[in-house]
Amino acid sequence: MSEKTLFQAIKGDHEEMYEFYDQYKRARERGDVPAQERWVRQLTWEVARHAVGEEIVVYPLMEKHLGGKGVQLADHDREEHQHIKESLYKLESLAPGSAEYHSLLDQMMVSLHHHNDDEEIKDLPLLEPVIGEEASKEAALSFKKTKKLVPTRAHPSMPNKPPFETLIGLLEAPIDKIKDWFASFPAEEEMKEAKEELKTRGHDAAACRTGEEH
Repeated sequence: MSEKTLFQAIKGDHEEMYEFYDQYKRARERGDVPAQERWVRQLTWEVARHAVGEEIVVYPLMEKHLGGKGVQLADHDREEHQHIKESLYKLESLAPGSAEYHSLLDQMMVSLHHHNDDEEIKDLPLLEPVIGEEASKEAALSFKKTKKLVPTRAHPSMPNKPPFETLIGLLEAPIDKIKDWFASFPAEEEMKEAKEELKTRGHDAAACRTGEEH
């Protein structure tokens, strides 16, 4: 299997987020509150790692190679990340299964979809032709490695611009991993089923955005 480009790596993460949310919705439909909590924790972990990975690896590339436009796009993306992190942080204080919990999660996912679509439609199609395929694959590998070191929880107070997010992200990771050591995540069989579904997913950001505009 060939190495992934940055676009493929980022889009793959987006598809995982949507899958975890779908699993949460199914658990809610059948009234399984513990399963709801497990899938939201998995979603939170993925979003937190993804966001900080982008802030460390992707946005600096946009600023470096896309000039003023890149700075504008990166700042906009960081602002959207901040709102999403704040929603996830607040979610941890609410009772799983409650109407408020579900409402906040739904609102957060709407914002996340919009943010992810912007990355797939605007940001990465601008960046990848400028840096080239090999640099894109190198960035994807760096992004993947960085995700292994970043927090398992959302940190809305954590600075999100270099070099601060790099330092604080790495310092926070061990603390978070200890905190979450005994936390509930989806069981191996649940994750296996989700990964099978992921093979057939294919969210078309451009098509969905076009549909919204008509």
